[in-house]
Amino acid sequence: MTREARLRWLELQLLVVPAATSLVGLLTIYLARRGETRWSWSDLTVSLVFIVAVLLTNLWLTVLRVRADQLLLPIVVMLSCLGLLLSQRLGPTISETGVWASLSQRQLAYLLVAFVALWITVALVRRFDVLRRLRYTWAVAALGLTVFTMLFGTDLGSGARLWIDLGPITLQPGELVKVLLVLFLAGYLDDHRELIASSYQVGPFRLPPLPYLVPLVAMWGISILAVVLQNDLGNALLLFGIFLVMLYVVSGRPLYVAGGLLAFAAAVAVALRLFPRVDQRVQIWLDPWAKPSGIGMQPVQADLAFAHGHILGAGLGFGYPQAIPVVATDYAFAALAEELGSLGSVAIVGLYVALVMRGLFIAVRIRHSYVRLLSIGLVSVLGLQALIILAGNVRLLPLTGITLPFISAGGSSLITNFIIVGLLLRASEAARG
Repeated sequence: MTREARLRWLELQLLVVPAATSLVGLLTIYLARRGETRWSWSDLTVSLVFIVAVLLTNLWLTVLRVRADQLLLPIVVMLSCLGLLLSQRLGPTISETGVWASLSQRQLAYLLVAFVALWITVALVRRFDVLRRLRYTWAVAALGLTVFTMLFGTDLGSGARLWIDLGPITLQPGELVKVLLVLFLAGYLDDHRELIASSYQVGPFRLPPLPYLVPLVAMWGISILAVVLQNDLGNALLLFGIFLVMLYVVSGRPLYVAGGLLAFAAAVAVALRLFPRVDQRVQIWLDPWAKPSGIGMQPVQADLAFAHGHILGAGLGFGYPQAIPVVATDYAFAALAEELGSLGSVAIVGLYVALVMRGLFIAVRIRHSYVRLLSIGLVSVLGLQALIILAGNVRLLPLTGITLPFISAGGSSLITNFIIVGLLLRASEAARG
């Protein structure tokens, strides 16, 4: 391998954009908050540390001689930069009690841990055959984490027992469960690819190979049931979407998708009757203005934020994101849309589209069927999660309690998403062969 082949110059050049954005954005926020033009380099500590972590990541990939795609990381870093700027924007303005004063520092700490998780993933995952052989181990681990959270989890005010309280920190195992289930589904579906894509004749009907679908659907159903019992319906919708995408990719049969959507519609009808929280979210989605100062406050304030942003935005530091409850997680997109405007909103959506399209482009070039299917599943996690929460912010769908990848505040989601990126980087090497 030549020296030129080892250097990741394209990636390094593209990383200049989020690096410059973090510096300019943070400086803008400080100047807008203080109302004066004086500043010092200490004011930019958060961005400077972020830039060092980004450059070290590029250097680490170069040292490991990773021949991975050079567009994925810049897209992810740009999204993470926006999340860091948002946390800096929200931190000192939400509360003066000190609870939220260190939001940007905590988000930076999560980012640093996430970068380390990416480094470790890229360093350890060199052969995907090992991941494939452990497919049932991933399934057991996913169920174990879900059940453990359901029994010993903590509700932090969202109405769902999703977190494990470890004292100074809290973890959300459900974020890792998504990746574990994708690892299991990719292995199982690849093993039975031809059988699942086949069918047999019963009178005038052609039926799918039920003996091979039943264990898969049972495994998925148990996971969904456990998630629903945790009152985490957002993740249930996400897992359902991932399952349908991967099943369709393997089988190529629209019948599976149609049947899955009908089953989902029936499940929604049942959930509306069994879970008051689901019915409440639907009512808020349909008419938040019925109680604009009560349960409808979040979507109402989000609508006002989008309207206030106009085309060019109010400018960093000149919006009113603190008017939206739980803005750092549920309505991060609305907060950014207010200050960056419609053009900024389209740019953010464009970054997610670029991330998904690049991931799919990598997947279709991979010859190894398991790695290709795994890549599609991992891209589906990021794409569907972004789609669900973005649609919830603009009221195309009822809001669910999942995070906007790389932007929303939260450590578990950020770390898990960077692990996904690490796996995609390694998978992209197979696309070159």
